[in-house]
Amino acid sequence: MQLTKTQKSIVGGMTVLGITGIVCKLVGVLFSIPLTWLIGAEGVALFQLVFPTYNLLLTISSAGLPVAISRMVSHCLARDDPRNARRVFRIALWMLTALGFLCTLLMLVGSDFLAARVGEPLAAPGYIAIAPCLILVCALSAFRGFMQGQQNMVPTATSQLIEQVGKVFISLPLAYLGYQRSLAYGAAGALLGITLVEAIALLYMVLLYCRRRLLFQQLVQDPTAEILPGRVLGSRLVRIAIPITISACIVPLAQFVDSAMLLNRMMVAGLSRDVALPLYGLFSGLVIRLINIPTGLALAVAMSLVPAISAAMAVHDRKAIVRQSDLGLRFAFLIGFPCSVGMSLLAEPIMAFFYAETLSAEHLQIASELLSVSSLTVVLFTVVQATSSILQGLHKQRIPMYTLLAGVACKIVLNYVLVGIPGINIHGAPISSIVCYTVSMVPNLYYVLKHGQMKFNWMGWIVRPGVATAAMGLIVFILRELLPLNRLWTLAEVLAGVAVYIGVALLVKAITPDDFRAFRRGGKQKH
Repeated sequence: MQLTKTQKSIVGGMTVLGITGIVCKLVGVLFSIPLTWLIGAEGVALFQLVFPTYNLLLTISSAGLPVAISRMVSHCLARDDPRNARRVFRIALWMLTALGFLCTLLMLVGSDFLAARVGEPLAAPGYIAIAPCLILVCALSAFRGFMQGQQNMVPTATSQLIEQVGKVFISLPLAYLGYQRSLAYGAAGALLGITLVEAIALLYMVLLYCRRRLLFQQLVQDPTAEILPGRVLGSRLVRIAIPITISACIVPLAQFVDSAMLLNRMMVAGLSRDVALPLYGLFSGLVIRLINIPTGLALAVAMSLVPAISAAMAVHDRKAIVRQSDLGLRFAFLIGFPCSVGMSLLAEPIMAFFYAETLSAEHLQIASELLSVSSLTVVLFTVVQATSSILQGLHKQRIPMYTLLAGVACKIVLNYVLVGIPGINIHGAPISSIVCYTVSMVPNLYYVLKHGQMKFNWMGWIVRPGVATAAMGLIVFILRELLPLNRLWTLAEVLAGVAVYIGVALLVKAITPDDFRAFRRGGKQKH
């Protein structure tokens, strides 16, 4: 089946953001290795303790509005109304900047309280160092939403690369300098570097916007389109953004709770603080970073779907909505299945590949066990992201909010129970994540089928990717048993698994040649 022009644009957007996402996540993992060398496992734990609060405030201030911008801009452009699309962006930029300023102020004033909440006073300088990042990222997300609404994913991808690469050259030296003074300032130095890098990424987006503003003004304008008042546009942005923001806040809120709960529950399970703190660092700082590599592809799928489906909704093209939703879910399963199975089977060699010289043998074994189970969340998370984006594009943004809330409630309860059991402790965290995303995924799929007026594509979503994943898993398992544990053979196992997966996927038509033609057009987005 030939892909339509719009579908090729979606696949192209997925390609650009997906490749960039993988590179960024890999840089993030590689960043954690020298960071661990510089400030140690306890320093990394301090670094990670700050992030749940930062992520929660950032999500509250900036998660919903960029999606709303993307959706409203794509809707306006589909109706040949760039004038209102530009007004949407300007109003949203002011709203995001104001929210970011408020959250920055809250974190600066409440740094001591936030450090006391996680039971670690040494984290206070870190909260101060990362606080200005909130206003910077909020403003940055407005520009990203505007570009994504034009189905132009290249600026977002480039700014993400600036963020990740910049961390290596700015955060690491500042972490080293801070560590010369104390452990707390070492973690704070790394966080300050992230703030400075976000300022550079924002500068890039502002300059790009100024350069392309004249091109945008030359787009065809429907003279009959009504100039909507700012109050109306602002109200629409808020109505769209609030359910998406609440939905996006649920997981960071769970992480916010976990940052205090996991340490306390591990100590209830009989572990001392000196033992529990490094275990928390292993899970949140190392394992989750590795899990985030393939989930970067899931986010690429999600960001590409919202403006495309919203544009189809604007012109009431039901067939396009079905085609685009099917494409998004097909790629979600194509990405999620092999990543989950491959990372689970190769958990020990992958962990050794990155951290063999950094971790003790005991910590390396624990981290490998955590990764083996945690990797199973990748396919669940990928499908949750895709279905949430489809529902947001269909103007049903409240549904993923409720389903994710139910999932996270299960996660918090299970974390409380399982992590507090001796013999399970930190190993309860990945189990609770699997339950969380399963509880969210099942109803999401049901409502996508219902509101998208489509049928469950068993062959395209499950059977064909499943057959290719099974073949890949068999080869990886055999090679893992036969080959010694070292970096060279680990790389060979990964490459062999990828080759077998792509080969079998082509054979069973899970991937088609037309998909690859769309990939090659990935960089040719609309400007």
